[in-house]
Amino acid sequence: MELYKCDISTVEFDPMCDKENPQRISFEDVSAAAFRIQSGIVKTPCVKSHMSSSFGMDVYLKNDFLQHTGSYDHPHIMAGQGTVGLEIVSQVPGVDAVLVPVGGGGLLAGVATAIKHLKPHVLIYGVETEKCPSMKLAIKCEEPTSVDIRSTLADGLAVPTVGYNAYRTAKDLIDRMITVNEDWIARAILRLVEQEKYVVEGGGAVGVAAIMAGLVPELAGKKVVCILSGGNIDTTILGRCLERGLAAEQRLVKFKVTVSDRPGGIAELCKLIASIGVSIKDIMQERAWVYGDIFSVRVKVVCETRGPEHLEELREMIASSYREFYFTGEADYYARRQSLFSLDDVSH
Repeated sequence: MELYKCDISTVEFDPMCDKENPQRISFEDVSAAAFRIQSGIVKTPCVKSHMSSSFGMDVYLKNDFLQHTGSYDHPHIMAGQGTVGLEIVSQVPGVDAVLVPVGGGGLLAGVATAIKHLKPHVLIYGVETEKCPSMKLAIKCEEPTSVDIRSTLADGLAVPTVGYNAYRTAKDLIDRMITVNEDWIARAILRLVEQEKYVVEGGGAVGVAAIMAGLVPELAGKKVVCILSGGNIDTTILGRCLERGLAAEQRLVKFKVTVSDRPGGIAELCKLIASIGVSIKDIMQERAWVYGDIFSVRVKVVCETRGPEHLEELREMIASSYREFYFTGEADYYARRQSLFSLDDVSH
């Protein structure tokens, strides 16, 4: 095999992955791959989501996170990934759109090749994290272009440059590229755990995130498939994602309030919080950094609510009972209360 020498090290050169001569796969490649791999893969289910009624569309979840695979631009791999598209067409008659996670672009290229050949009217949307929009940039620049990778919940999609073969294959087949932010990815992971009982990594949840974020209003009333492409999520990261999702949905709330430091002051606060069904997860007192009244204590509370309406009920109760308070993310509201302690201190 010919070797390509670079400045840093010697690496193998694969002529099938040559950026100077990118390969484009065809439907025949996908069809042949389906025959070759049929005895070695699991035909993953594609089921209607419980979330469908919430979003006004028939949402189907292609559970490809159950597949044990690897992938990043080889035409044979892309053809194999395209068999996911063949499965979708057979599993969801009348499918209108497919949302495909995009990292290196191989899955997008393969799925688009298969579905557009069989059902040209079906919309193919690629979905990326806004922290690494490599395919969107490639389409804008009309060639694969490197982007800076930033820390993301969708680490499986954090590929700085899309594959040359994938780009050449997909660019004329996809209908739209979508980017989603981290909060919506976290909320999608949480929603999939709570409502579908699926543990999916951030990269696999981006299609659901795009729907939850309201980025595809044109798909209302249509049959939409989200490919859940990965389940490789560390349990520690999963815990962080769930907490981030709860915070984004205003079900996990943090606020500070200044109360009397006399006996019963904090007990009264806890009693008020409990009276409306809010659960306290953590509470901490600060005395040294409270300005003004020496007989006051600042209390930081982390609590759980049922959502935005319940949070508003909590906020109104705190506002009616205490003069100095601050809910995280609401600096302007806090300023209107003319607090005595500085916003710089509150931000920490």
